[in-house]
Order: sequence, then C-alpha cells, then structure tokens
Amino acid sequence: MALDGITLGFIKNEISGYLLGAKVEKVYQPSKCELVFLMRTRSGAYRLYMSAQAISPRIHITSQTLENPQKPPMLCMLLRKRLVGATLTEINQVSLDRVLELCFDATDEIGDKVKLKVFIEIMAQRSNIVLVNENGKVIDAVKRVDETKSTYREVLPGGTYLLPPSQNKLDISSCSAGEIVKAVCEKESQKLSSAILSSVLGVSPIVCREIACACSDKAVEDMTVIDESVLYDKIVEIQNIIAENKPSPQVVFDPEGNPVDFSFMDITQYGENYPVKKYSSFSELLDEFCFETDRMYRIKRRAGDMLKLLNNASQRVAKKVNLQKMQLEKCDDKETLRIYAELINSNLYRLEKGAAFYDIENYYDNNNVVRIKVNPALSPVQNSQKYYKEYKKSVTAEKMLADLIESGEQELLYIDSVLDELSRADSEAEISEIRQELIAGGYIRRKGKDKIKLPKTLPPYEFTTSDGFRVLVGRNNVQNDKLTFKTAKNYDMWLHTQGFAGSHTVIASDNREITDTAIEEAARIAARFSSADGADKVPVDYTLIKNVKKPNNAKPGKVIYHVYNTVYVTPNRDIQL
Repeated sequence: MALDGITLGFIKNEISGYLLGAKVEKVYQPSKCELVFLMRTRSGAYRLYMSAQAISPRIHITSQTLENPQKPPMLCMLLRKRLVGATLTEINQVSLDRVLELCFDATDEIGDKVKLKVFIEIMAQRSNIVLVNENGKVIDAVKRVDETKSTYREVLPGGTYLLPPSQNKLDISSCSAGEIVKAVCEKESQKLSSAILSSVLGVSPIVCREIACACSDKAVEDMTVIDESVLYDKIVEIQNIIAENKPSPQVVFDPEGNPVDFSFMDITQYGENYPVKKYSSFSELLDEFCFETDRMYRIKRRAGDMLKLLNNASQRVAKKVNLQKMQLEKCDDKETLRIYAELINSNLYRLEKGAAFYDIENYYDNNNVVRIKVNPALSPVQNSQKYYKEYKKSVTAEKMLADLIESGEQELLYIDSVLDELSRADSEAEISEIRQELIAGGYIRRKGKDKIKLPKTLPPYEFTTSDGFRVLVGRNNVQNDKLTFKTAKNYDMWLHTQGFAGSHTVIASDNREITDTAIEEAARIAARFSSADGADKVPVDYTLIKNVKKPNNAKPGKVIYHVYNTVYVTPNRDIQL
C-alpha cells in the first residue's frame, strides 16, 4: 500500500481540522497492533484509528465500528489511565517521514497537568505506536523493541524515545525541483522510478512510477533533455499539491474490481482498463481500501490458536484411529485361535507336553493336517486354554476397537465441522462462541477460576427465497443444535450437505407447503455454508425436522436421520462469506 510521507501529511491536515482541541473520551484496542481513540469535540464525536500492523499501518478518522476483546489488554488499560480526559493540542509530522507526533495536555494521578505524546511510526513491519511522557521517556508501546530486534534504538518502558533513523533523502516539500532532478540524474545505473524512490523523501512507489511514466520510465542514463524537463514539471506539480494542500485521494481498481493501490494524485499508469475512484477524504478512502482486509486478518489471527489446536487434535485422533484399525485387522484371525484351541482340546489323549508344535487333522477343513505352534513348557490342556484365552481377548478387543474407531471418526468429523465454522467466522462474537464451544468440549482449558462473561449470542444467518420462504443457517455447532431442535418446528425443512462438514440449514414453512424452488435455493445456500463450497455439484440432503434426531451424548451439531431426499446443486456464491 502507498501511505507515503506526502499522504501522511495530508492525513495530518485532515485530522487536525477535526480533532485539534478534542478530548479523549475512550480508548479501545481491537487487536494487539490497533488502537481507537474516541475523541469528543463540540461538534460531535470522532473515532481516531491507528494501526501498526505490517499489512496496513496507518492513522485516520474512521466511520467503522470495530469489535473489541471482552477483556481490555494491559496496554489499553494503561492508555485509558493516562489519556482519557486529555486534550489533543498539536499534530506534527517529522519532515516528510512517515511519523506523526500527537501532543496531549493530560492530568496525572494526583491532578497535576502533564504533557504526553503519542508517536505513530508507519514503516511496514517496523511500524509502532509509542506513548511518551514530557521528559521524552517511553511509557509503553504497541511493540516493545529490545536490543535483539534493533541495534539502532530500543523502545522499552523507561527508555529515552528516539525517532526512527533518517533516510537521507531530499525533502520534496522543501528542496527545489532543480535539486531533486539533479540528485535523480546522478543515479545513472538505475531505472528512473527506482532512482526517484531512492532519492526523494515522502513519495511511494506508485507516485515514483507515475512520475517516471511521464518520461517513458527509461533508465536514467538514457534520459534526454526533454525527459529531464518533464521530470522537473512533475516534481513542481507535486510540490504545488503539497503547498496548496489540494490532494486528490483516489484508488485504482483492476478489471475485476479489486483495489490495487491508492495515491494523493491522479493515477494514469495502469491504462483505461483500470478504473479510478476518487474520494472526498483520505479517511473515507482508507476505510474502504483497508478495513475489509484488516477485519479478516484480525479475525483469522484471533482464531489462529484454535486452528492450530484443532489441526493438532485432528492429527492426533487420526493417528490413533489408524493404529486402532491396524489392531483391528489382527483380530480377523480370532476364529483361527478358537479352532486351534478346540482341536488341541479334542486331541488331548494323544498329545504330550514338550512338543514345539502339534500336527492335528482339522475337521473344519476336510481333515487336512494343520500344524499348530505351541509352548513346549505348557501341557496340551494349558496350550488349549492359552489359545482360547487369546480368542476371547480378540473378541473383546474387536468390539472395543470398533467402538473406539467409530468414536474417533466421529470426533474427526466434529473437528472438521469446527474448522469449517472457523473458516467462515467473520466477527469477534462468532470467534468467541466457537471458543466457548471448544472450552465446553474440553479442547481448550479455561483460564482462571472465575466465570468469564459469555459473548452475546448472535442470531442465525437469515435469507429469503425468491418465493418468500425464510432460510435460517447456523453459525456454529451449538447454534446448529439450537436451530434444529429448539427454533425449528416439526414441519420445517432441514438441509445439510451429504458427506461434507457444514451448517444446519432450515426452511421455515410458516404453515405453508414448501416449494421445490425454495428447497433448491436453500440447498444452494447450505452448500455455500459448507466445506464443499468450492465444488460445482454438491449433494444436499433434505428432510422434515421431525425426522432429525440427536444421538445421546453426541457432540454439538451431530444428528442422525434416515428418511431424506437428496438434491445436487451448485453453491450460491453470490453470498459473501
């Protein structure tokens, strides 16, 4: 993404116009690297969003409402203690570096006035948000940096705050266009866009390419006098945009409608097939450009520990089931053990102790002689008893192993269903519900002795068929059970993918006869909310709710049904998961 120093300067101006003089009313920390300050002004409240995530570090006013963890992190509590009630007095940019300094007038614990600063450093993986006191000492940071992570500076509580190292580039806002052209032209071995990027402070790769495109983006050493003149004009154009504070926030999209990049100036380098959308502010632009990606990243990160746990559990159970199946195969010889015991017992009169084997006619096999290996230290009776004992052991083991294998395979199906749920979870509440399900199932150990506050239960997804029937879809296994056995009525229609993990889906009859159209459309929805959503033809079973039963002691989401029909459908991919 292209949040360069110039763009950050425009964002600073944008924020200043709204928030200078505003008070910090609340502080939130949606994730480890994200902060939201609720700022109160005379004209209303604004949410100031800051992110130090490597994928999209930034600062701007947001209209988005982010979900927050049930228990605020320690850093969030610290920021609330220090900054709630503080007034934002200044916002400064360090040259055209991607660093903003937010200055606050605050009150300490004993009521004395203090000055605090929040530095946001927008530098990809090294992005950070740091709280600093009036003496320049670090109070804390989103990312603590010790000597093992940086040889230039540490960012640790109690240490002196140092700005990130200077890039030793020319500041396009203060240097003349002639100086910049001269510096660029000295890098003869480089491509023009690369030479601009390495010479000029505050410009992103997309801006460098835009400038270079006007000069045919050739090697510096191949530039003509005309190219240098065009380069000079483009530099002046950018300087005027900065001086007049008249950016043109815009995003370029690929032919499929996916956002590619954004800039503060007109983007023409991609050609006519790449449409450009302009925005009234950078805050509006960044809300649209970044938040969907960020949201999914945030959700997947929070679900990461559960994904790891479930994958490990799946591997462990699968390994155990495979071993049990190998043991079960050995039980196939149990009848041979019984026959050997019987044959020895039938021929005791002619068998003697001390033999290593007995040759006995097998009356189960046309009296063909079978050689039976025995223990010479045991008597014939004892050898017969030994074989019979092994037979009974195999019979018992066979039954136990069959039950264990069935239980293991059911657990694998359950784990697959939870993994499928996690793949579609799109909110903190859904993640929390799944976590509670795993805690209840013993997969996750509850931390602490105190009862935790359960998340607010979300309703099932709801859709409407073309002929007016409501279709309800469970978000997780616990909700699947509730939907099927508490919410739905006997003559509602129940649907589920055949042979694939997926959500319970219910067509509410509302005292009407359910149509074939409704069944087909609901089946497409059920296929979409399953692990088979990437297939073209998915089998979906459907039956009346009254035919669906819950086995005793079964895991959440597990049901049985014997009366059903099956329809093959293509998942409804118009539904965005």
